[in-house]
Order: sequence, then structure tokens, then C-alpha cells
Amino acid sequence: MSTTRTDDRTSDTDQEARADMTDTVERPQTASPEATGERGEPRASHRVRALLAEMTLDEKLAQLVGWWVDRGTGNVAPMQGEMATSGDYVEATRHGLGHLTRVYGTRPVDPAERASWLWREQRRLRDETRLGIPAIVHEECLTGLAAWQAATFPTPLAWGASFDPELVERMARLIGGSMRELGVHQGLAPVLDVIRDPRWGRVDECIAEDPYVVGTIGTAYVRGLQSAGVHATLKHFVGYSASTAGRNHAPAPIGPRFVEDVLLPPFEMAVLDGGVRSVMNSYAEIDGVPVAGTPEYLTDVLRRRWGFDGVVVSDYFSVAFLQMMHAVAGDRGEAAALALEAGIDVELPTGDAYLEPLADRVRAGRVDEALVDRAVLRVLAEKEDLGLLDETFETAPPTVFELDSAEHRAVARRLAEESIVLLTNDGVLPLAGPSSIAVIGPNGDSGEALMGCYSFVNHVLAHHPGVPSGIELPTVADGMRAELPAAEIVVAHGCDVEGDDRSGIAAAVEIAREAEVAVVVVGDRAGLFGRGTVGEGNDVESLELPGVQRELVEAVVATGTPVVLVVLSGRPYAVDWAVSGSAAPAAVVQAFFPGEEGGNALAAVLAGGVEPTGHLPVSMPRSAGAQPFSYLHPVLGGPSEVTSADSTPVLPFGHGLSYTTWHRSDLMVDDVEVPAGESFTASVRIANTGGRRGTDLVQLYARDVVGSVTRPVAQLLGYARVTLEPGQEARVVFDVPAARLAFTDRNGRRVVEPGEVELWVGPSCDVRETEAGLRIVGDVHPVTLDDGRIVGVEVSTAG
Repeated sequence: MSTTRTDDRTSDTDQEARADMTDTVERPQTASPEATGERGEPRASHRVRALLAEMTLDEKLAQLVGWWVDRGTGNVAPMQGEMATSGDYVEATRHGLGHLTRVYGTRPVDPAERASWLWREQRRLRDETRLGIPAIVHEECLTGLAAWQAATFPTPLAWGASFDPELVERMARLIGGSMRELGVHQGLAPVLDVIRDPRWGRVDECIAEDPYVVGTIGTAYVRGLQSAGVHATLKHFVGYSASTAGRNHAPAPIGPRFVEDVLLPPFEMAVLDGGVRSVMNSYAEIDGVPVAGTPEYLTDVLRRRWGFDGVVVSDYFSVAFLQMMHAVAGDRGEAAALALEAGIDVELPTGDAYLEPLADRVRAGRVDEALVDRAVLRVLAEKEDLGLLDETFETAPPTVFELDSAEHRAVARRLAEESIVLLTNDGVLPLAGPSSIAVIGPNGDSGEALMGCYSFVNHVLAHHPGVPSGIELPTVADGMRAELPAAEIVVAHGCDVEGDDRSGIAAAVEIAREAEVAVVVVGDRAGLFGRGTVGEGNDVESLELPGVQRELVEAVVATGTPVVLVVLSGRPYAVDWAVSGSAAPAAVVQAFFPGEEGGNALAAVLAGGVEPTGHLPVSMPRSAGAQPFSYLHPVLGGPSEVTSADSTPVLPFGHGLSYTTWHRSDLMVDDVEVPAGESFTASVRIANTGGRRGTDLVQLYARDVVGSVTRPVAQLLGYARVTLEPGQEARVVFDVPAARLAFTDRNGRRVVEPGEVELWVGPSCDVRETEAGLRIVGDVHPVTLDDGRIVGVEVSTAG
């Protein structure tokens, strides 16, 4: 008998003893009252305040903007060509500079050459501006540092499928180490938007449809990146993913309870439990009010309620968009005034509104300079935290960088393996040493198909044809050759991801007929703003596989050769035809852009060298017409006799098969009556009843049976990865704060109400394999920031 202590944000894959993370989470540092002032006001040292006191208005505003050195290369931001500030860089930065925008991540640059330039530029800012303040360098880092030759990890939707925060934290630590080595100080990640509609193009940048999963995994990313000395940036705060019809930049007609109970919790966790140092505003307008132009969220919630004392940066061009796209400002100066008062400290990527337009308003007395001072204090405090106020840059930068080391690739491989979801399997998997395999489909022999929208390969290199990727990108076909060297591997393209060209299907069918098994790899090609099938600006009206890919799959299945369908995508598609029925493939595997080692990882899972352990972080949709959908729906959000439309997903949140079998039983609670302000303990027995070692995702769900407002029919309370040998059992104990059942009542208070609660554990949210119940007792409990929100997990194994 052995006992380990962990929490549901960590992987228990190796059953190693780990500390209870609820006891070791680093909370944000609390400054002295004289440094902090009122709650939400800038935290600033005497040194920073003295520096502010000697600054001119021009020098202050220079600290509140970025400069995009390579702004004219490629289309990597919305309306980039219309918005980017032009002019002489040296002249424009004579008063200093707040941020340097994506010096590595806008075009393919040699890391050593660009580092040499960056060090020289920082020395120039140090030596040739009056105050000598270096710039913060920020980069995108959602799937790894978005720079040439840097490692590319699985996309965030794959992090969610892994349900392994500890591994995500390790990945982020590696990403942060690469960034810091290159002189980068701030990363524009993670994305904490809760998935609401798979038609939205940016689904692959998100983690899950469950706020708790988003919060625990996103907070792990924050801890990892910031442990390397790089400030993480939460985005997009808030409401971005709740846009109408899944359209990018569309209005979000949502109510305050939905914002409070679904969209805000991941950000709250990352602020309070992760100590994040930066937040980025959302492009969204909520109930007609743009987030960038109101203090309701960026100041009242973020700073005054949660006590966040870091820096808020604008999403690219979002200050100017208050005039251009929202029409709540008459000009750039008015847009700047609205954003500054709302709580946006830094305008990125350039100073379209915060330079001349804002300066004119301040000098005319139409904007209080105290608002400028407030933002400058925050920026200078961040630079002090990062060591920039003391950095001389006299030491030469490294000349050799290992941005895709063996350790990078090992973590990328493991995370890719853990994220692969086995949806169906009639026994064809794992492959039993076939003599011949046909790898068919547009994504079967493509390295780009493994990458998400914010990978450097798809985000930037697409604008630079002929430039090599700079990293090794073994495809699924390459992985199959390496994993099964005795098998003959024959490759056929079949069709493109997009378009209606069917000319290659006949050849693919002939190859499939001659093979012992066919692996058909279909799905997405990530890109931006109309380039590709998924990614920023690539929203869709249909959730059918793009192009003629379904026809390809059905034609190959019709040959009678056993077919393993691999969906390599950035969103879940409506593949009901593939998971059930007489014409369905023998097995279906879902992979959400698994990164540079994804081809090898997929091959290892298909061949049986690695167990499938991924689970769906988002429901598998029935159709586009059933969207938006979440498993967190109330009774009226599910099927009923009063409508002919069925929103039930094809496969539910949490679903994922294994090569072994599991039995979950004996769910118990320590006390059937729990005071509303306290915690309860639930435990369940897990047994590996199959013949292979495997990892089960233990999922504890609850239903608040009666509430003063409607409650979801299922809610994930906690989760844990548990690895067991054949015949081995484990007792998994969840220590659950009652605050996990909190919601916003009719008076706008976050409360835990007394009443009956149903509990269950099963292989997904929809299956109650073992059940228990408890009663919350006492008075209604108003939840405060001191109430626990993380579920601790203890695992005892035997056998």
C-alpha cells in the first residue's frame, strides 16, 4: 500500500509523491500600504514614484505604448495594414519606449542576430534617452515561443484533453526559459476564454468548455512561465468566446450571471492562485458596452475586487477599435481617454491612440494627467520587477540558443501523447503488427497539419514561402514508419483539406484495398483571417469536415479494409456518422493540433506503444445548429418533448477510451451534511480490470438539485489522472470546498445555498457509474476570496 498527495491540477501518471498544491500555491505579494494605496491602485516603490515625478508628459506616454519594428511583414494581427503606426523608429522613441513588439515573432529572423540587435537597442534606450529606461519585449507564446527555430508544443485545446496541469506547467517553464534567454520579458498567453461555440475560429487557442479545467490548467501555465522570470498575460478578459454565432469580434449578448459564473472564474484563479502579472483586454462588447471602454471589468472586477496590481495591456489595436469598430468614440483621442479610464495601461502593438491623440487631450485639459500617471506607475513597477531599471545590457547576449532541445521535444512528445483521445474502437487498435498500412488523407503526411494557429509555422512562415520551418516536424506517416518498421507504409493524399477536388480519391481507394489497414488522417489546416479552416478570423457556419474529406473517408471505409480515422483539428467536428452505424470506421481518434512531436505521438498510440489517456475537454457537437452548447446547461438546455431540435452532443465532455478497462465503484462522502461555508470529502474506488497498464481520468461530478436560480445538470468538481497496473486498485479521495458549488444568486451575490446535491463518478459527465449524495446545511453562505476554490486529491493504491 502506498499513498500520494496531489491535487486535481497535477498529473498522477507515475504515482509519485507530491505536495498538496493547495498548500504551496504562491499568492500575489502584498505591498505595504504606502506603496499600494487604495485597493486596485498602483503598487510602486519610492524609486518608481521618484522617477515618475521627473518625467515629462511625452516621456510618460512613451512608456504606455509599443513599437512594432517588423510591422510591415505578413498579416499576423487584425487590420494590421490599416493600423500600424509609421515613421522613423529612432525619432519616435527619443522619449523612451514601453514595449518592443514581437521582435522575434513577426518574421523569420536568426535568433542570435536578432538578440545582438536587441541588446544594442536596449543599450541605446539606456544611453541615449534622458531617463535611460529599457523596453519590455513581448512575444506570443501560446504553443511555445512563436519564433523561428523554437519548439512548438501542442495547442491549448490539447492541454485540456490531457487534463494534466503539472505537465503544462513544466512546458511553460521551458517556454519561459527560452524567452528569457532571448531577452523577452512578457508572454501573451495563456488564453482563458471558456469555449462556448466550436464554430468560433479561436477554439484551438482555448483549453476547455469547463471553467474549472480552464482555470486549473491555465493557472499552471502562468506558474510555469513566471517561474522562468517571464510575465504571463491572461487573455482575453473577458467575454470574447461568447460572441454571437461563433463569429470573431462579434457582440456578446450575455448577462451578468453568465459572466460571473462561467467566464470570470478562470481569470480569478489565475490572479489569486497564480499571481499573474499582466492581463489583456477582450475585443468583446458585452451587452453593448466594449470591455476596452468601461472600468466595469478591467478596474472594478480585476483590481478592486481581486486586488490585481499588475499591468493591463490592450489587445492589438483594441484602443483604436473603440472608434473604428465599436463606434463609441469619435476619434482616437476619445478612444484613448475611454481606454485609459477603463484601466488599459499599455496600448499594443503601437501608439496609435496613446501618443499624439492622448497628448493633445491631456494638454487641452480634457483628460486628467493623473490617469496617465496611474498607468505609468504600473508600467515602471513592472519594469522594476523584471530588473529592467538596473539592467545595463553591457554583457553580450548568447550567440548560440537551444530553443528546441531534447528536453523541449520530450515534453512536447509526452503532452501530445497524453492529449490524444480515443473516441471509438471496435478492437482494431492497437494495431497488431500489420504488414501493410495505407496512410491516407490531406493531413497524413503534413507537418503543418500538426500545428495550431499561433504556431510560428502557421502564423508567420505562411507569409514566407520557401523558408524552412527551422524545427523537425515528423508527420503521422513518418511516425508510422518509425513505430512499425516492418510494415510497408504507402501514402496517398486523397484530397485537400479545403476545396472540392475529388480527383485523388480513386487512387486512395485503390491503395486502401491493397493494405491490411488504412489510417485516414483528416481535419483542419490552421491559419488566420481566411487563410485556413480554423484559427483567428476563420469562423465557420458548418461543423462538417471541410471540403470533401468526409467523401474520402466514406470511400475508403467502403473498400472493406479496416479504417482508423484520425481527426487532426483545431475544433471538434460533427462526426456522428463516423462514431456509430454500420458504415463507421473501425476506430476514431481525435487529436487537437498536437505540435512538433504529434506525428510520432499519434503513431505510438495507434501502434500500442503508448496508452491513449486523453479525454474530451469539449463536447463533440451534433451539428452547427445545436450551438452554442455546453455540458453545463440547465434542464431547459437539454433535449425535451417540446422541441424537435436535439442539442445532445455525439460524445460528451470527459469522454475518452483506453486500451484497458476500468471499474469505478463505492463513491462515499465523509458526512452527508456539510455546512455551506466548509468542505466535504468524497472518495471512490478505481480498478484496472483489463490486461494493460493504463491511466484513468477520475472525474467527480455534482448536481445542485434545487436552486434559487437554475443550475447545470452536471458540473465537474474535481479530476485526477491515476495510473494503475492490470488488477490494481486505488482509492481516490477528493477534498472539495463547498465553494465549488457557488453561483451568483438573484441579488448578484456569489453564494453557496443549502440543499440536496447529487454526486457521481463516471467515464464522462453523462455516465453515473457510481453515485452518492449530500446535503448542504445552514444559512446561505456568501463566498469571499478566502473561500477555497481548488479541490485537493489524495490517491492510495493497492494491488
